[in-house]
Amino acid sequence: MAGVTRIIGLDPGLRATGWGVIEAEGNRLRHIAHGTIRINPDEELAYRLRFLHDALVQVLTEWQPQSAAVEETFVNQNPASTLKLGQARGIVLLAPAQAGLPVAEYAPNLIKKAVVGVGHAEKEQVHAMVKRLLPGVAVKGADAADALAVAIAHAHLAATQGRIRAAETAAYLATQAAR
Repeated sequence: MAGVTRIIGLDPGLRATGWGVIEAEGNRLRHIAHGTIRINPDEELAYRLRFLHDALVQVLTEWQPQSAAVEETFVNQNPASTLKLGQARGIVLLAPAQAGLPVAEYAPNLIKKAVVGVGHAEKEQVHAMVKRLLPGVAVKGADAADALAVAIAHAHLAATQGRIRAAETAAYLATQAAR
């Protein structure tokens, strides 16, 4: 299908990392797959990170997305937890980059605004909009729902950015032609 882009959205976590794959064609979205990578919290950190990497590589290989979008993480009050989450996030950024995919990052409020229309929407509102934008999909788990929201936000925001670039290019070419 021409004009169809397959996007993977990723919601990083060291216990659970959500992933969701959609296809975007214009402003039409289609659900492809989603899931959650569950990581054993009793394992040593290095093995947890390796497991996460290997699982992400498997998901990327199976679903063959053309681009990736990752939710930026917030800093919480526990510095040790923040550091560990940052390491998991590094793996989540690394795996698609190793596969040669462009990787976009979005703040949680921007994702909420793109999906719900409000930057401070509640998780339930985001999940309800994911179900509405991807009708018939029985989303399994909050992490997967968040990942699908990341993919949806990327589809909307990338399309808008593409239209802006096209308009800027057209304006530039028009000024050059007028000279």
